Amino acid sequence: MSGTNQSSVSEFLLLGLSRQPQQQHLLFVFFLSMYLATVLGNLLIILAVSIDSRLHTPMYFFLSNLSFVDICFSSTTVPKMLANHILGTQTISFCGCFTQMYFFHVVDMDNFLLAVMAYDRFVAVCHPLHYTAKMTHQLCALLVAGLWVVANLNVLLHTLLMARLSFCADNAIPHFFCDVTPLLKLSCSDTHLNEVIILSEGALVMITPFLCILASYMHITCTVLRVPSTKGRWKAFSTCGSHLAVVLLFYGTIIAVYFNSVLTEKDTTATVLYTVVTPMLNPFIYSLRNRYLKGALKKVVGR
Repeated sequence: MSGTNQSSVSEFLLLGLSRQPQQQHLLFVFFLSMYLATVLGNLLIILAVSIDSRLHTPMYFFLSNLSFVDICFSSTTVPKMLANHILGTQTISFCGCFTQMYFFHVVDMDNFLLAVMAYDRFVAVCHPLHYTAKMTHQLCALLVAGLWVVANLNVLLHTLLMARLSFCADNAIPHFFCDVTPLLKLSCSDTHLNEVIILSEGALVMITPFLCILASYMHITCTVLRVPSTKGRWKAFSTCGSHLAVVLLFYGTIIAVYFNSVLTEKDTTATVLYTVVTPMLNPFIYSLRNRYLKGALKKVVGR
C-alpha cells in the first residue's frame, strides 16, 4: 500500500436505492417524512428530559444522549440524499464522501450507549439500595464522554487507513451514502489491511457492548426470578422492556449489514432500517409505556 493517496477520482456517484424515476419520488417523500419524524421525536425526548425534574435521573440522561446521537446519525446521511434528489444530481465530492463517512461512524455509538443503559438497568434492578450511590452524575458524564472518545478513535483509525487508498476508475457507490465497505470495493489499492481491521476491530467494537448487555440482562433475569410475587416480577421486567426492544432492533439490523461481505438488495434494506427506521422508532418505543415521559412530552407540546 502506497504511503500517499494517488487517486484520480475527484468525486463519487451515490446511486441510491432505486434508479427508476417513479420510485425515486416515492423514496424522497418516504425519507423526508421519516427524517422529520426522527428529528421531531428525538428532539421532544431531549426537551422533555430537560424540563421535567422527575426525569433528571441517569436512565433519562442516557436516553436524551441516545436521542441526540440518533438525530446526528440520521442527519449525516438523509439530508445529502434529499439534496441530491432536489438538485437532480448523484455526486458527492471526494472530501465530502470521507467527511460523511467519518461523522457517520462518530455518531454511530448506539451500541455503546445501549450497553451503558443496560448497566444502568442492572444496577437499578439488582442493587436498588445502592443505585444513587453508584450511578452518580459524575460517573454518568464520564461514561458518555468516554464513549465519544472511543467512537472518535475508532473512526479515526478507519479514516486514516482509507485515506491511504487510491481510487482510479470506478466511482459509483451502490448506496445512498458513503460507507467503508462500498468504498473499499472501489479502491484499486491493496485493501487487505483495511479488511482485517474492519473484521477484528469492528467485531470487538460490536461484540464487547453486546456481551455487556447480555451479562447485564442475565443478572437482571436471575434477580427478577427470585422475586416472590408475579406482580413484582412484571414490574421489574417492565422497566427494561423498552431498552430490550431497542437492543433487538438495533443488533438485528446491524448484523445483517456489516457481517455480510456482499452488499445485496436485502442488505441495503437492512441499512435503511438501521440508519433511518431505528432512530425514528426509538422515541416511540421508550415513550409508549412510560407514564413519566408521556407526561413530560405533554408539557412540552403544551408549551
